[in-house]
Amino acid sequence: MTDDTHDIAVVGAGIIGVACALRLARQGLRVVVIDRQAPGHGASFGNAGHLATEQVFPIADLSILKRLPAMLMDPMGPLRLDWKYLPRALPWFTRLLLNLRPAPFRHTVAGLRTLNEHSLGAWHRLLGDIRRPDLLKVDGSLLVFERPESRAAIEALQARMRQQQVPVDFWQAGAVQDVAPQLSPHIQGGLFFPATGHFLDPYRVVRELVDAAASSGVQFLTRQVQGGRLNGQGVALTTDAGALHARRVLIACGAHSAPLTAALTGQRVPLDTERGYHLMLPQEHERLPFPVTSLERKFIMTPMAEGLRLAGTVEFAGLARPPTMARAWQLHRLSDGLFRTPLNADAATPWMGFRPSLPDSLPVIDRACDGKVLLAFGHQHLGLTQAAVTAELVARMASPLTAQGGQLPDLAPYRLSRF
Repeated sequence: MTDDTHDIAVVGAGIIGVACALRLARQGLRVVVIDRQAPGHGASFGNAGHLATEQVFPIADLSILKRLPAMLMDPMGPLRLDWKYLPRALPWFTRLLLNLRPAPFRHTVAGLRTLNEHSLGAWHRLLGDIRRPDLLKVDGSLLVFERPESRAAIEALQARMRQQQVPVDFWQAGAVQDVAPQLSPHIQGGLFFPATGHFLDPYRVVRELVDAAASSGVQFLTRQVQGGRLNGQGVALTTDAGALHARRVLIACGAHSAPLTAALTGQRVPLDTERGYHLMLPQEHERLPFPVTSLERKFIMTPMAEGLRLAGTVEFAGLARPPTMARAWQLHRLSDGLFRTPLNADAATPWMGFRPSLPDSLPVIDRACDGKVLLAFGHQHLGLTQAAVTAELVARMASPLTAQGGQLPDLAPYRLSRF
């Protein structure tokens, strides 16, 4: 092994891979980040920008069985399963349903809550380290409802949230109008989550972390990782530009993580992807003070530096099929009636990305193969929220004596061996 071998190769240059790379480099490790795209150009580019610490429940519940026919038949529904992908998705969905039984469901909620409770503090530390705390606005978020008959569901959700110690307040219609006067007067009220925040530009966050990591010696390579193997000195990765050697590897390439995990650890991971869409409205800058989600319409609107981002919907169609961009434009139609005047969609841009999802809704954060392989993937729609705390956990796994972050979650719920 040559002297220029890296201490650790991070496969994946999304928000999680980049945050981990920075933490590892700050601990004195020689780090290289490898991705087939430029940093931040995968799912990290187009997320909703919402630091969603309140989302401690899985995205699905047992009502998914009743919704399955609509998922297959309605291409514009909020939760869609491409019927051509159904045979491949059935084993994953079977495991999802099994994880919705009471005991595993409680396990999932506890695992999500633990990560989310540590997420805001971890982000403050990470942004403070790069002297860019201004990138994050911690001013809360709001879930609104429009139909009087939805009040019971909102109150039940509030009770469940409080049971999980999630900070939440019920707002009457007048309180909603006071803070967001451009919303429709037909809105009945909502739940306000004070311990949440949003990023004015999620891609800018990745770029700032990349710059800080590069200043700390991290090397970034645009390569396609095709496989890998363990050897006596560490890990040999096969790329489209030749072999790359490292003492350890961190697999953090989101929805693309399963093949390399299997190649290096021998463990098959039931990883699939929730294809998420957004529509960016560059003409809308003053509509909302913070992220607002619609209970009935099931999408989120986040104010950003470049306009208003409408995001949401879940589509199961795998990694290979082309995007259904009509789903992104459907978000604009969903906004009709939510405001006093319609949103301006001039020069709007649609986007689709792959959220890495496991059937128990928890990520894999672990070490394997005597510490030669580290894992950080499968954060589903909470990748942005949990990136900073994941980076602290990875740093602790890599260098327990020099890691920062204070009291951190136990890794037991996120182990690879659970599959």
